[in-house]
This record gives sequence, structure tokens and C-alpha cells, in this order.
Amino acid sequence: MEKYLITGFSGFVSRFFLIYLEQNKINANVLGVDINEPNINDVSFKYVKWKFNKINLLEMEKIENVIYQFNPNYILHLASFSSVGFSWKEPVISFKNNTNIFLNLLEAVKRLKLDCRILSIGSSEQYGNYNKKYMPLKEKYKLIPLSPYAVARVSQELLSNVYVNGYGLDIVMTRSFNHIGAYQKDIFVIPSFAKQLMSIIKSKKKSGELITGDTNITRDFLDVRDVASAYYLLFKEGKRGEVYNVCSGNGYILSDIINKMADICNININIKSNPKFIRPNDNKIIVGSNEKIKKGTRWNPSISIEQSLKDILEYWKKA
Repeated sequence: MEKYLITGFSGFVSRFFLIYLEQNKINANVLGVDINEPNINDVSFKYVKWKFNKINLLEMEKIENVIYQFNPNYILHLASFSSVGFSWKEPVISFKNNTNIFLNLLEAVKRLKLDCRILSIGSSEQYGNYNKKYMPLKEKYKLIPLSPYAVARVSQELLSNVYVNGYGLDIVMTRSFNHIGAYQKDIFVIPSFAKQLMSIIKSKKKSGELITGDTNITRDFLDVRDVASAYYLLFKEGKRGEVYNVCSGNGYILSDIINKMADICNININIKSNPKFIRPNDNKIIVGSNEKIKKGTRWNPSISIEQSLKDILEYWKKA
């Protein structure tokens, strides 16, 4: 039975990673760690056995003890303060948590001399603001991080390289682009739109106002279920010390996404931009190339943007 340690276990990506294991009948023993309690008791599992341990990854002794006792084959490092907006408000907290928790994890694996593969989850924000002519973004491009969050993610990737080349750890890295799906918190852009739209519908109105940031930016959105399958295949087929974009390869302007969602809901929307939701130095266009992960694994995204949006709206309808 495969043993997975998942940090950031209470986030929405972890939920769908477990569901992927279950749907593919992969016998797995999973230990989740997080500072927050998980909410996955509504999911039934036959092939996956999971348990949870509430741990702050900044506490080195505790995480080392947990890793020693569990002895995982794979570590999926999802734990992070993943909001770019939050990193602008609290850069010290964002950097300290995103960098130090990962460093503690690596040190624990190194000290214990564990034979396990670590998947280090990075971000498309690491690339910075490239001109449209350079799209799609490729792994070979120079990294020009523009936010405190992006700098922390670059640091995590550099630490991964140090521990691969200097200490011999088995680490595969991702630069994961915007992923979306049910159960994602409304501090992120798409669930924020969905929550507002459902509020309008519940008020029995056929039109309403949607409060947004800059809707002219372009992003590469990927369904979280495709993200989960990518992470599993990178555990199995990714190359040690390599970095892979996890993305759809398609760019969507936020205003177009809003229109798609409004059409699904059959309501008229007036978009109102709020300056407080506009980030300093925000990347205007982010679209990734997924050729490397496609060639290196059997992965191929399978869920359309339309299906993702329908599922997200359905989730917020019931929320």
C-alpha cells in the first residue's frame, strides 16, 4: 500500500487528490497534516485510508516525529499561504510561512534519511510579467517574481534544487497555474464571482452588480481534478530535480469568464471594479505551456472550462 503524507491537507486540492486515488482504485494510506481541521467526512472511501494530525509545520520537532512514525513513500507539499493579495498585506508572514515550513520539511526528510519522493508545489506567479508575445510560458524562462508570494515560491524552488543537488533528496517541482473547482475559498477570484452570482440569484433578481478587481487580466485556469491527476503522475513519472508547469495551456480574460458564468446563471451583470482588489504590479497575462508534463508523463487535461464553471456555480448554489 502506497503511503502519502499531505501537508496543507485541509485545502481543496487535497480533497480532490484523495478522490483521484479512490476513483482510480489506488490502495493508499494517507496522513494529512495542517493547522486547520479538514472537512472531507462527506466523502466515502474504499481504497484510501486517511487520518489527520493537527500540526504547525513551523514546529520542527513535531513534524520530524510525525514523518519518522509514518515513513511515507510520497510527500505532497500543498501547505502555503497561497493568496497573492495576502502577501502584499502581510509580506513577512507570507514569506516566513511559505519558505520556512518547506525548509523544515526538507530538513526532517534529510535527517531521517527517508527514501521518499517530495512534490514541491510552486506557482505560475514565479514567472513575473512577460509580454504577450512570450506566451505560453515555458519552464526554461527566467523567473522574475513581482510579489512577496512569488518571491517565496521562487525561494522554495531554489531550496529544492539545493536539497536535490547537495543532499540527494528526490524532489519534483511544479509551477502550478490558477486551478479552480468546488470547495475553493472565496478569497480566490472565480469562487468570489460564483458566490456573488449565487447571492444575486437567491435574491430573486435577474440582474445585479458584481464587485471585482481588474477584469482585463488573462489567466490560465485548470480544473482541480486535472491538477490532482497531474500531481499523481508526477509522483510516478516525473524526473527528479525537474520542474513542470501544471496548466491548461489556454488563456482566459476575466471579463469573459464572468460573462460565461452569467450566461450559465441566465442573469445580467454590471461589473464594478473596486480599486482595493487591484494588486500592485499584477501580471497582465499568464498562460502556460504544458508540453513538458505531457511529454514526461501520461497526463492530459480533460475537463473543459465550461464544465468547471458549472460545477463551481452548483457548489456555491448549495453553500
